[in-house]
Amino acid sequence: MNILGLIGHTLSRYLNQPSKRVARVATCKPEHLAATLRKGDVLLVEGSSRFSTAVKYITQSTWSHAALCISDQPAATGSGATGGELLEADILKGVHQLPLTAYLGLHTRICRPIGLTAAEIDTVVAYGLSKIGHQYDLKNVVDLARYLIQTPPVPVQWRRRLFALGSGDPTRAICSSLIAEAFQSVRYPILPEIILAKSDDPECSSCYNYNELLGIRHSSLFAPGDFDLSPYFQVIKPTLENGFDPHNLPWVNIEDEDYEYYGSHQELRS
Repeated sequence: MNILGLIGHTLSRYLNQPSKRVARVATCKPEHLAATLRKGDVLLVEGSSRFSTAVKYITQSTWSHAALCISDQPAATGSGATGGELLEADILKGVHQLPLTAYLGLHTRICRPIGLTAAEIDTVVAYGLSKIGHQYDLKNVVDLARYLIQTPPVPVQWRRRLFALGSGDPTRAICSSLIAEAFQSVRYPILPEIILAKSDDPECSSCYNYNELLGIRHSSLFAPGDFDLSPYFQVIKPTLENGFDPHNLPWVNIEDEDYEYYGSHQELRS
């Protein structure tokens, strides 16, 4: 390993350590999350590492990580038969499979693509699986931060093209760019650039047609929260999908009980 590789590995290990900031706890039961996830869903995660804290700050979003569900029947316990039900790009392990259990205790959100056929979902998953073994692109994170934080003195529509995107190495990616590439392989939109078609009316040189044309946005400029913002992905809430009934909730009167606060939730003092 050369000196740059050693520095990068050391930095990655440091960033992967838990942050002092407390992340929110899971908002649904593990079995409900497992029962709701489908193949092709994007699972957004609010991580608790130093790197996750930085990503959330840079992107001004709750979500620091994204993983692609590659199984129709993820398990709430144990691991998948082929090594895991999720596919992700990890800062240390690169692109790999992992079980759903790795994220059961964290705050998550399911984003489901609408309108894709089963064959297209298979193509998306196959594309992601073909990238297993690729490494994480730390330079891409630097470019993303530079894009989101700086405000260059040029027109907005040109800003994206100012940056040298990623390392230029096709064997490297970040979590959101990996998933964006997979969906773009079947021409499925996430947050495309909107290009208005100029009108062909000779009497109105400044007019544009009502119909919009979608421009493909470079995959390396996607952040995890973009799947939440996308108008083409449906947010799925496991608690509601698994027979939520407000009349059956076990309410208690906090004022009459002895509670202690732990992070962002309460626990009854034993």
